[in-house]
Amino acid sequence: MRHVLSALVQNVPGVLSHISGMLASRGYNIDSLAVGETEDPQLSRMTFVVVGDAAILDQVRKQLEKIVTVVRVDDISARDYVERDLMLIKVSAPERQRSQIRELTDIFRGRIVDVSSDMVMIEISGKERKIEAFIELMRPFGIVELVRSGRIAMVRGSAPSSDAKG
Repeated sequence: MRHVLSALVQNVPGVLSHISGMLASRGYNIDSLAVGETEDPQLSRMTFVVVGDAAILDQVRKQLEKIVTVVRVDDISARDYVERDLMLIKVSAPERQRSQIRELTDIFRGRIVDVSSDMVMIEISGKERKIEAFIELMRPFGIVELVRSGRIAMVRGSAPSSDAKG
């Protein structure tokens, strides 16, 4: 089962390395990881996607909560949340195929952000399924390069999270 964890951490050097190293040393695979500063410059939010059963999820949470720089860990996968993934994809685009690529980009609510004589770069964001579907549609054109951000997620509504580090 896929779990989305959100960890609020102190924004200090070495936190990402410490957390990812700890998880790796215990054999937990991180399917996706995104980190960024929050509205408070002293804190960063790390969003993890981990695959495993409830026991694995519980162990990952316990290990994260032991780390001094971790302020709070929330399992948001069982709650109502919004998630997004960002991708930049460079696709071969000879003149005769550009209109078709542009139409597909528009359908997926993407944006062409760079154009050269023989390729285009497209920015697209959304749920993982949307990103994967767009990749499959671009394969026949020839994917030159692709980069993805990793999942970010936030619980809907205004109530602060109740899953706090003890």
